[in-house]
Amino acid sequence: MRLILASTSPARLALLRAAGIEPETVPPGVDEEAAVAAAELQRGAPLEPAELVQLLARLKAEAVAAAVGTTDGLILGGDSAFAFGGTTFGKPHEPAVATARWLAQRGGTGVLHSGHFLVDARTGEGFGETAHASVRFAADLDDEEITAYVASGEPLSVAGAFTIDGLAGPFIEHVDGDPSTVVGLSLSTLRRLVRRTGTSWPSLWNRRPAA
Repeated sequence: MRLILASTSPARLALLRAAGIEPETVPPGVDEEAAVAAAELQRGAPLEPAELVQLLARLKAEAVAAAVGTTDGLILGGDSAFAFGGTTFGKPHEPAVATARWLAQRGGTGVLHSGHFLVDARTGEGFGETAHASVRFAADLDDEEITAYVASGEPLSVAGAFTIDGLAGPFIEHVDGDPSTVVGLSLSTLRRLVRRTGTSWPSLWNRRPAA
C-alpha cells in the first residue's frame, strides 16, 4: 500500500522513514492563510487550535487526492500549531518574532496541536483526528541560549518556534503525550486512521531500518 504525504515537511518525512515508511511526497499547494480567514469569516470567530490544524490537514489531503486521482494509495495531510498563554502560534518566520516567543515561553507549558487527515483514494473516504501534547520548557534557559538558537535558523519555519528532535531538544524538560506529535505527526494517531481504512499498518512498511 502506498502512502502519499501531502506535505514537504522534512520532519514529517523523517518520522515516517524512521517508522519504516518511504512515502511519496506531493506539495499540497494550499493557501493556508486564505483558508483560515475564510473559515473564520464564515464562523464569525477565530478557530480553536484543534479546529485550525484539522481544517488545514483536511484541505491539504483533499487537494493532493484530487491531483493524483484514483489510486491504490492513502493520502495524508497534516498541520501543526502551538498554543501558549491563550494564543495560537504557527511559524514565526522572523528572528525577532521567534526571540519574543522564546522569552515568553521559557519556564512555561504550552500545547502542540497536530492535525491529521487521511484520504483513502480507493473509496474517496476521509478520516481525521487531532493529537495534542503538552510541552514544558526549561526555566533556566538564558538569553544567550535563546539568541544562539534563533540565530541557527531552526525555529523560523516550525510551529511554535521549536523542535523537539533538533537543537531545541535540550531546552524541553517534559512532554505529556505522544512525543512524535511535537515533531508534527503523531504516529500512533496515524496508525489508528490507517486501520480505519481497513488497511494493515505493516502493509505500509517499504523501507529497511537504518543499519
